[in-house]
Amino acid sequence: MNEGGTRLGEGTLSTKAQMLVKNYLLADPFAPYTSILGGILACKVVYDLSDLISSFYIKTYPSLTKIQRVDWNNRGISTTHAIFVSALSLYFVFWSDLFSDPHLTGLMVFRSSQLSTFGLGVSLGYFFSDLAMTLWQYPALGGIEYVIHHLLSGTAVAYSMFTGEAQLYTYMVLISEVTTPEIHLRWYLDTAGMKRSTAYLINGVVIFIGWLIARVLLFGYMFYHVYLHYDQVIKMHAFGFVLVFGVPSALGILNLIWFGKIIKGLAKTLAKRRSRTKELDSEN
Repeated sequence: MNEGGTRLGEGTLSTKAQMLVKNYLLADPFAPYTSILGGILACKVVYDLSDLISSFYIKTYPSLTKIQRVDWNNRGISTTHAIFVSALSLYFVFWSDLFSDPHLTGLMVFRSSQLSTFGLGVSLGYFFSDLAMTLWQYPALGGIEYVIHHLLSGTAVAYSMFTGEAQLYTYMVLISEVTTPEIHLRWYLDTAGMKRSTAYLINGVVIFIGWLIARVLLFGYMFYHVYLHYDQVIKMHAFGFVLVFGVPSALGILNLIWFGKIIKGLAKTLAKRRSRTKELDSEN
């Protein structure tokens, strides 16, 4: 009797928990705020886990300075967010029918779902956290260009999440986060003293290709998509209309500036490698 009562009680608690999540945490009025809070809390958890795991398994970690350890763990947060949001972005842009199915009601620029809104909220929570960390340690974790990037990205994501407008274009831009893990890996390799390794060279080539596709060519495709659907874009609110053109344009300029630095860095790495190869050949 007691066992049956216990199972009944557990079932009741489970049902109540499911109803809480469905009717409150993921309900339309609460989902944005829940996801933002979830994103901020996730950043804290990843930071602490990165610090704990690195202390045990990374030999060079204890010898890093305090600000280097902060940067190390902050990049762990950024990498985790990048994997999450780029995977979600690729799904919505290339596989989901949410923005491509002509039989769905409503214009493409006004379509959204609980999942798309929730994903943007988590991303916004990350941008809040990372911007706060960057300003707190400014300029150790990034200069003014990173602050501008996060302010622009955060504004666009917040508007799209709360209004439901232009979520497709927001996710198109967020695909660019796919290059973030490679950028951070390069920093990790450099910090670990592996700047002359083959892995460092391969990483540079991967960054070049990924950046060209995700942060240069894809932005061009986004503007082409906007051109093809301008009759829908023009029906957005004025602020949203400005964001669709303004934010990707500003980020695109930043991407081109950073792409120039990537090209110079890769060329420098290749030149040094050729120089070392010639030295070895002459010695032999």
